[in-house]
Amino acid sequence: MKESAPTVHSALPLPNPPSWPWPPLVKASAAVHAGAAALALAPGGWPWALGALVANHAVLTTTGLWPRSSALGPNVTRLPADHGVAITIDDGPDPEVTPAVLDHLDAAGARATFFCVGESALRHPALVRDIVRRGHAVQNHSHQHRKLFSLKGPRAAERDIVQAQQVLADLSGRMPHCFRAPAGLRNPLLDPVLHRLGLHLVSWTRRGFDTREGDPQRVLQRLTKGLRGGDILLLHDGHARRTRAGRPVVLDVLPALLQRCAAAGLKTVTLDEALPARFAR
Repeated sequence: MKESAPTVHSALPLPNPPSWPWPPLVKASAAVHAGAAALALAPGGWPWALGALVANHAVLTTTGLWPRSSALGPNVTRLPADHGVAITIDDGPDPEVTPAVLDHLDAAGARATFFCVGESALRHPALVRDIVRRGHAVQNHSHQHRKLFSLKGPRAAERDIVQAQQVLADLSGRMPHCFRAPAGLRNPLLDPVLHRLGLHLVSWTRRGFDTREGDPQRVLQRLTKGLRGGDILLLHDGHARRTRAGRPVVLDVLPALLQRCAAAGLKTVTLDEALPARFAR
């Protein structure tokens, strides 16, 4: 009997999403802008109006540079339940590193979530299919993974995210329901886009900085200090830093991390398992 193809939902915005709940900081920002506009019309008021706007934008920018902040909208930094941990692996797939990462996961009987870049997925479609075939989840890490993603307006951000959604859905057979911004950076215009698309913004509980740190022990220590159920941990198969021996750091860290999880009785779960869809489609 021929196996039926998986059902893939549309990557376009939801037809009737709930109203976007304005975060308090965004509401306050709107009020500051309205007040500044009124103040600028008063005699001698424009310097005060300009100062208020500069201060307001400084607060918004600083908040957007804090990846784990929820002040600009919902941001998943821990799993809803504390029975397991989610190992998330960013910036791939990579033809050298990703297969070895998958082998380590297989050896430990562990599962992970790969936040894939759309352009990389198009270059290495077989790797995306292999990630899914081996029981892992594929989620959205933007299409281009540009450093200046956080400066995009809502239309440009939506185009980038939707393009990655469709690519990853076509390759994996399942529409991603989670998004992680490049470097975790964003602006106040991102959450309304994610809301329309029905996507969770997911950051992490802790990260190892394995794109910068070449010492596997330091990376491991950052990930495991205070390790407990519900943690979301961040590693990278793309842009992986190398050890002095030239080996991608993640390949030395991952086996030890999986051993620590097993010793603590912590099951590794994917975000598909642990995190329900943001809205029903």
